[in-house]
Amino acid sequence: MMRRIFYIIGGIILVLILLGTAGRFMGWFGGGADGIAVQAENADERTITQVVTAFGRAQPEVEVTISPDVAGEIVELNVREGAQVSQGDLLVRLRPDNYQAQLERTQAEVARARANLAEREADSLQVRLEYDRQKRLFERDVIPQSEYEAAESRYKQAVARLQGARYQVQSAMATLRDAREQLEKTNIYAPMSGTISKLDVELGERVVGTSQMQGTEMMRIARLNQMEMEVDINENDVVNVSPGDTARIEIDAHPDRTFRGTVTEIANSARVSGEGTQEQVTNFPVKIRLLDAHNEDAGEVMTGPEGGIATAEDGEPVTPAPVIRPGMSGSVDISTRTVENVISVPIQAVTVRNMDDEEGGGRRSADRMRRVVFVAEGDSAHVRAVDTGIADDTYIEVRSGLSAGERVVTGPYSAVSRELNDGSLITIEESPRQGGRRTASR
Repeated sequence: MMRRIFYIIGGIILVLILLGTAGRFMGWFGGGADGIAVQAENADERTITQVVTAFGRAQPEVEVTISPDVAGEIVELNVREGAQVSQGDLLVRLRPDNYQAQLERTQAEVARARANLAEREADSLQVRLEYDRQKRLFERDVIPQSEYEAAESRYKQAVARLQGARYQVQSAMATLRDAREQLEKTNIYAPMSGTISKLDVELGERVVGTSQMQGTEMMRIARLNQMEMEVDINENDVVNVSPGDTARIEIDAHPDRTFRGTVTEIANSARVSGEGTQEQVTNFPVKIRLLDAHNEDAGEVMTGPEGGIATAEDGEPVTPAPVIRPGMSGSVDISTRTVENVISVPIQAVTVRNMDDEEGGGRRSADRMRRVVFVAEGDSAHVRAVDTGIADDTYIEVRSGLSAGERVVTGPYSAVSRELNDGSLITIEESPRQGGRRTASR
């Protein structure tokens, strides 16, 4: 009997413990005075700048690929990678023997065509004189019509042969011009001033001309004193970017420097990777020009106070302009839009709730999903629908629904996103920099 009583009492105690634990967890009793522990911050007026971040690589703003127009063996190579060249400098010479021989053959063809033309002119003159004579005799009824017609036919044939000889001379002259151009193309000159940014051939190597196929890429000439960043921006963000937007550029090779930039070009066509798979990504290439001095001679050109090229008025020279090579990676923060003196709250203070649930309607509707914040009023939090605008890394613009100075719940995330409801009791915990813990009071 005592053992049975002991089991009954133990079971009752266990049930009471379970009920107490569940009740405290559900908020039926115990701990209700303290409420849900949250952090809060005032909604204040701030300046918000929307930023789009992307990653890419540096490249010259102007870079020209040099390929030969004719095929041949490189017999002279006057540059090396990294060398400075001026417009008109001789870069490469190809072996001209075959093209010289072709030129001589075409010159001979021109001479033969001209000799043939002279012969045809003489024949034509003789035939015309005979035709004129026969015509006069026919008009005097001295010769029959058949002889006159035969003379006329011979004259017309001579004129046609003369015209054909003239066309042969024109064709030979065109071939001669082409042969001269082919010979001239064995000398390849710099189309602009710049730096040999890439050199892919060696002395003695054979190259293929672009007239036959794509051709051999021999080298590239770039203006390295004007670099740009080409980055890929997601299709959801590129709609916010416009030409002329300012940017902040960080190059991985220069972690202690920040460069100013501006958006110069936005592609109309996307780059799609992983097309047709779940990993498909659609990006748009965007080019950002570097505005600060770079890739200059450190002994002559120095950077000024604002990152530009230093002048005599800047006083003593400062840090030399950095070297940025094609292909260096980096990140770009593009400032797409700025609004000043607008009411804003921390981004984590805004969540999405179904307003039917908050109003006790018991009916869930996708049309009633709203962005909301929880406003701390005394020891309770009240839901407030808001209309939001742009955001930066920390704060988001609130266009309507809040007034400056109202205190909104900013965390923790679990409370803002799930636990809090309209009228929930709260306890506001001060941030570490403010210290202590304060319970909201009426």
